[in-house]
Amino acid sequence: MSASHTAQSWIESANGHPDFPLQNLPFGVFSPPGDSARGGVAIGDYIFDLKTACEAGLFHGAAHQAALAASGDSLNAFFAAGATARRTLRDALIALLSEGCGEQKRMESLGARLLKPQAACRLHLPAKVGDYTDFYVGIHHAQNVGKLFRPDNPLLPNYKYVPIGYHGRASTIVPSGTEVRRPNGQTLPAGVDVPVFGPCARMDLELELGIWIGQGNEQGKAIPIAGAAGHIAGFCLLNDWSARDVQAWEYQPLGPFLSKSFATTISPWVVTAEALEPFRTAQPARPEGDPQPLPYLFDEADQQHGALDIELEVLLLTPRMRHEHQAAERIALSNTLNMYWTVAQMVAHHSVNGCRLQPGDLFGSGTLSGETPDSFASLLELTTGGKQPVVLSNGEERRFLEDGDEIILRARCRRDGYPSIGFGECRGRILPAH
Repeated sequence: MSASHTAQSWIESANGHPDFPLQNLPFGVFSPPGDSARGGVAIGDYIFDLKTACEAGLFHGAAHQAALAASGDSLNAFFAAGATARRTLRDALIALLSEGCGEQKRMESLGARLLKPQAACRLHLPAKVGDYTDFYVGIHHAQNVGKLFRPDNPLLPNYKYVPIGYHGRASTIVPSGTEVRRPNGQTLPAGVDVPVFGPCARMDLELELGIWIGQGNEQGKAIPIAGAAGHIAGFCLLNDWSARDVQAWEYQPLGPFLSKSFATTISPWVVTAEALEPFRTAQPARPEGDPQPLPYLFDEADQQHGALDIELEVLLLTPRMRHEHQAAERIALSNTLNMYWTVAQMVAHHSVNGCRLQPGDLFGSGTLSGETPDSFASLLELTTGGKQPVVLSNGEERRFLEDGDEIILRARCRRDGYPSIGFGECRGRILPAH
């Protein structure tokens, strides 16, 4: 069940809310002031406390069991319960939070026990991440970066046959608002033959879509493409922080290592597949001459309905802007339609060799740049490898991120006649290296 596009909530701040109207209802883990972490649902300016709701007997039957699974200090058990449990709880939440609900007076009597102001709460990672995989499905990013190193042949031959990815570091995934320390590492400055050790000088961001895995698979048993979407619990925003100078020295022959593993920031709310259903669309057609995906990666229904139309935004807030009380400035505007492979194709490919996926595993889409410079979703692209600075409206310039800079990622789903749905913010500020 989805809330109709005209449905209103008895929680006034939800009606017309840019991120969290009744039609969204994302799940997360939060701590109220002076209390322990527990599961909740974002609705307007508030968090609906699932622990309190369960204790008050607001859910019944299968919805109560699903709410219990979602009310703990991580959503792993809720993810493991699968799509049916998720939909059942969503249906119950829509009924409880809709205008005219028969339980409205009882819920209002619970007051701040049930509805916590978001601004007063601390948000945590929504799940314990067992494994993290970063894909590379943003084709324009792959082409732009490839041109910097291989102008005549930017894409390697395998790109259009296989969803490229690498295993990242789950232990350094942090929620929005966590400060990120500039990493130290080996680099090879221009004109020298021996590497040096010290702080990264080419700190960068990467705008990505995060994908949370729900039910997993048995080791040795692949997830078929036709059923892959059912293994996705929800979505978030993801900033794959990158130390470009460290990466340039270390990545051959095995790819990123210390240049990526120091931090990955995600937005704390899990936007469900059900909330995004109105914003699904056909996967963009491949350019003429591109190969057809191999059979294990091709499903007609996925091609017709497996892409997401989500507007993505990168903003930069510098120390000077903060000091002068200026708003963060947008430096890129892109869209998830820039993905060459669908999320279902990523799941199918990841498991086709028998790899076991588990509830709470996290995927990154790869950097989702568009075709035009104003949609380039990393400074590496925006500055052509540091050659042309980004000039901000206050006159400041950036080739790469400086200490004190803060990156803010936002996302919005829009459709005529339908409330907008957002993801909340994914933000992180750079601290100096130790």
